[in-house]
Order: sequence, then structure tokens, then C-alpha cells
Amino acid sequence: MKKKETDNFEKKILRLEEISDLLEAEDTQLEDAIALFEEGIELSQDCLTTLKNAELKITELKKKIDSISLEGKEPSKKNKGRDD
Repeated sequence: MKKKETDNFEKKILRLEEISDLLEAEDTQLEDAIALFEEGIELSQDCLTTLKNAELKITELKKKIDSISLEGKEPSKKNKGRDD
């Protein structure tokens, strides 16, 4: 994830925590609670998408690492069949 995406993700998580605290407060009015809940749903969907994209990127990077590791383990064609 890029720095800007990470910052944005972190801000969304902090806002979700704020929303959670506000929804748990006994003095939050019903209309406000509904609006907060709606905002929380949207933020959580955005965060989930960000996390899924990060997971895909990590999976791609692991595949690259594995392919590099496998290439390094193959016997060299120069030494194949030679007894030194």
C-alpha cells in the first residue's frame, strides 16, 4: 500500500472507532445513530476493500519470491552430468 492509502485507511479506522463510541453513548439520538451507522457501514466496506487489495498484493509478492527461490534451486546446466 502506498503511504497515502495507508494514511487514509488509518483515518477510516479511527473514524470507525469514533462512530462505535458514539453509538455506544446513551445520549446519541436515534436519527444521529442511524446516520452514524450508515457512515460506519460505508467506512467498513472501504476498509475491507483496502485489506483485500493488500492481501492480493502480498499473495502476488509471495508468488514472485517463490518463483525466485525455485529458480535458484534448479541444478545448473553446466554441472549437469559431470562428476568432479
